[in-house]
Amino acid sequence: MPTLTIDGKEIEVEAGLTVIQACEQAGIEIPRFCYHERLSIAGSCRMCLVEMEKAPKLVAACAMPIGDGMVIHTHSDKVINARKGVMELILINHPLDCPICDQGGECDLQDQAVAYGIGKGRYTESKRAVEEKSFGPLVATEMTRCIQCTRCVRFSSQVCGTPELGGIGRGEHMEITTYVDRALSSELSGNLIDLCPVGALTSKPYAFTARPWELNKTESIDVFDAVGSNIRIDAKGSQVLRIMPRVNEDVNEEWISDKSRFAIDGLSAQRVDRPYVRRNGKLAPATWEEALAAAGEKLGKVSGAKFAAIAGDQADAESMLMLKELAEKIGSTNIDCRQDGVKIDAGNRGSYVFNSTISGIEDADAILLIGTNLRWEAPVVNARIRERYLRGGLKVGVIGEALDLTYPYDHVGTGPGDFTKITGGKSDFAKILKDAERPMVILGAGVLTREDGADILGKARALAENRGMIKEGWNGFNVLHTAASRVGGLDLGFVPGKGAKDVAGILEGAASGDIEVVYLLGADEIDTAKLESAFVIYQGHHGDAGANCADIVLPGAAYTEKSGTFVNTEGRVQRTQKAVFAPGEAKDDWAIIRALSGAAGKELPYNNVQEVRNRLAAVNPVFGTLEVVEAAEWADFGGAGEPDKEAFASPISNFYMTDPISRVSKTMAECTEVYIRPQTEQRTGTNG
Repeated sequence: MPTLTIDGKEIEVEAGLTVIQACEQAGIEIPRFCYHERLSIAGSCRMCLVEMEKAPKLVAACAMPIGDGMVIHTHSDKVINARKGVMELILINHPLDCPICDQGGECDLQDQAVAYGIGKGRYTESKRAVEEKSFGPLVATEMTRCIQCTRCVRFSSQVCGTPELGGIGRGEHMEITTYVDRALSSELSGNLIDLCPVGALTSKPYAFTARPWELNKTESIDVFDAVGSNIRIDAKGSQVLRIMPRVNEDVNEEWISDKSRFAIDGLSAQRVDRPYVRRNGKLAPATWEEALAAAGEKLGKVSGAKFAAIAGDQADAESMLMLKELAEKIGSTNIDCRQDGVKIDAGNRGSYVFNSTISGIEDADAILLIGTNLRWEAPVVNARIRERYLRGGLKVGVIGEALDLTYPYDHVGTGPGDFTKITGGKSDFAKILKDAERPMVILGAGVLTREDGADILGKARALAENRGMIKEGWNGFNVLHTAASRVGGLDLGFVPGKGAKDVAGILEGAASGDIEVVYLLGADEIDTAKLESAFVIYQGHHGDAGANCADIVLPGAAYTEKSGTFVNTEGRVQRTQKAVFAPGEAKDDWAIIRALSGAAGKELPYNNVQEVRNRLAAVNPVFGTLEVVEAAEWADFGGAGEPDKEAFASPISNFYMTDPISRVSKTMAECTEVYIRPQTEQRTGTNG
């Protein structure tokens, strides 16, 4: 390992690093604008200049590889004067917008100007102005502030895989633009806001709303998909104003999807903020005592065979545990957390998690995607695959729709017939998987919702075993879920007991009269028309499909308003944190079910959330440790029949509207109008 001296301190670092990385390891901060550790090196801003002994001039720390015996000075007079000169040049054309700029208070240019600015300008010429750009409904532009660091250009090209941004013109006339007037098309475009070191790119929905020092910051996780991206919730008073990513190298690195970031305006729209009871055919406001008494009376009288419960896609583990135990006290095992009907057995954890882990994608050398649109189902995971592809040595195959996944792939086929060829070794990609050192298959959840889902699951298991995906230190079999609550529900066993009804059976039973009472725990992605004859108790936070068909509505808390446990698609246990209070009379979901159990005469023995979590760990030990992924045992699972011939397809038709929160988000509605509607019109041949 090379040894070098930085500011008189001798350190030993890993070979292949740059000077700026070595300085960071030594605890020395080097100013920068263009450099970002996850992007390629541009070396354009020159703010990171340092002095290297025996070099004829100052060197850019971001672009200079380290060498053994190198002697670096980071704060000599020569370096300080050079940085002041660079700062003066950067500020020549920068507008004095700080009082009205949304970046104020968390701006890299402001911070560095304090350290290296000279306090006044010596240039009397007119500052340049840049014509305004439109990047779509999410990213606001003020390109006169741009310092041409090209972080946005490199991010859109390298991470997003949508090279829509670039520079035109030369010298003072250079501008960052989309070349043609169009909105950014990446599902990760909001990360440009975090990357921009000045106020050129800011959040359009958040514009002129608050200053960073006014916000209360809470570390939490995202529940709009099953990735479990780590986020920071910024709130002012009772309102969530913005979502920012947190660094977690094993999950989302430091990126989040646009839906995770911008759908939060839906948290304050169409909320269920007080109990309702249906009277004379219409839902009418009620007190908690009235609603619990009415629901408790119904639950106290119903027989176990006539009761059923369905958990939705954003239900936390605590509330699912409480509902499961309430159903057991009633005498029913007609419970299900798979409201999309996915054909997965909860008895074998290896059959329903992302066994390779998300970070394990970096070790794969061949990946087969089956029936999944990763750009919409898990944009962060898709970006991880692109990152692995850019390193070289990765082959990707796709069975399903031919989509732009932002990286090249072999379109192996569209349906089960093509899948059978690979499992039988009769496809060229089957040989690629066989020869790969660490092959991987990613099975989309939408594939498993088909009637033949169990048979496809069985074939995927056989593929993993026959193509060398299951071996010591490596499990390449992966299921990518789309629901944040799915793995947690399966870990809890929130599935029908032997001979009991699943979601489809519950809906059919409700329509026929076999099921009299249905409890919906935030379940809105079902055919509620079949529940017209049943007595429906809905517990949730938005007035969506479930609330509209309910006889009793109990207002719960959204993910930003409670501390709840979730398990992501790879089996990682994580927890949301309460950032704001729930509106009106809404309460934590586990507490509602605890109160309801008492009203029904089926009292559950938990008095606080910690007791519930202790019970979670007793039911399944995976809930006992946060942020740990334990390898699942491998066993036989799936069906043995032949799938039908219907082509595979992703279950998501609109990335921006997949749940009760995003469906009432004004920002997501604008995105749907800009991105989804034109695609739909193009496919159907309609307009207007």
